[in-house]
Amino acid sequence: MPQNRRLTVLSGPSGVGKSTVVAELRRSHPEVWLSVSVTTRKPRPGETHGVEYFFADDAEFDRMVAAGELLEWAEFAGNRYGTPRAAVMEKLASGVPALLEIDLQGARQVRCSMAEALLVFLAPPSWEELERRLRGRGTEPPDVIARRLDVGRIEMAAEKEFDLTLVNTSVKDVCHRLIALMRRSSS
Repeated sequence: MPQNRRLTVLSGPSGVGKSTVVAELRRSHPEVWLSVSVTTRKPRPGETHGVEYFFADDAEFDRMVAAGELLEWAEFAGNRYGTPRAAVMEKLASGVPALLEIDLQGARQVRCSMAEALLVFLAPPSWEELERRLRGRGTEPPDVIARRLDVGRIEMAAEKEFDLTLVNTSVKDVCHRLIALMRRSSS
C-alpha cells in the first residue's frame, strides 16, 4: 500500500530563487513530482504543452475554475495560472512526493483547501540581496522591477502565514532542507 504524502508548497517573493531551487531539486531528486500549471499565457519559443505549462484559452480556464478543477489559481501580468487539482491528488494518493512552486495568493488558496499542506516560505538573505537579484537579472525594464519590489514587500510581510521559512543563502542547502522536510512530512 503506497504511503500517503503531504503536499509541499514553496513560495516567496519574485527574485528569491524559487525556480533555481526547484530546478536543482528536480535534478538531484527526480522522484519529486513538480506540478505543471495551466496558463492562459501564449507559449514562448521552445515551450511545449504539458511540459512547461498546459496552455489554455480564457474559456477553457473559466470552465476549469467553475468546475473546481484547479487547486489554486491567480492572475499575474494579465495572464492566469492555476494548479490542476486531479494531478496533485493522484500523486499524493500514490505516495509520490509532490511540490508546488506558486505565488503568495496561490499558497493562501492551498492553505484554505488543504490545511494539511506544508507551506514553506523561501526568503532572501536580506532585502538588499533580493533587490540586487531582481536588478541583476537584466531582463526587465525599471518599472517592472519597481512593481516586483513593491509586491515583494507585501510578500515578505506574509512570511508569518507559512509553516516555516528557509533562507536562500545556498541553493544546495535549501534543497537538502526541503527534501528533509518532505521526507519527514510523509511519515
